[in-house]
Amino acid sequence: MDVVRMLLMLWGAVTVVLIVALIYRSTLATREEDQIFLDPAEDSMANEQRAIVAKIEKLSRPIMALWVLSGGLLAVIAGVWVWRGFQNF
Repeated sequence: MDVVRMLLMLWGAVTVVLIVALIYRSTLATREEDQIFLDPAEDSMANEQRAIVAKIEKLSRPIMALWVLSGGLLAVIAGVWVWRGFQNF
């Protein structure tokens, strides 16, 4: 199989995982409240909001890593494509 084709498949897989992670973070963010007024009896709602915020923060590093990996793979694909173009020129 061609190297460029394999790199494109790898880039596609990484990008799909990135999109899924972004969608998941977005669905979590829709359940997050910006401001909550609670009395002491509603601690469970505050705990739920803390858990949502923790999940969103936990996703930030993998999402950033996937962005970098996707961009890096795209740059490598472009470099290989240009290099092959100069080889055939």
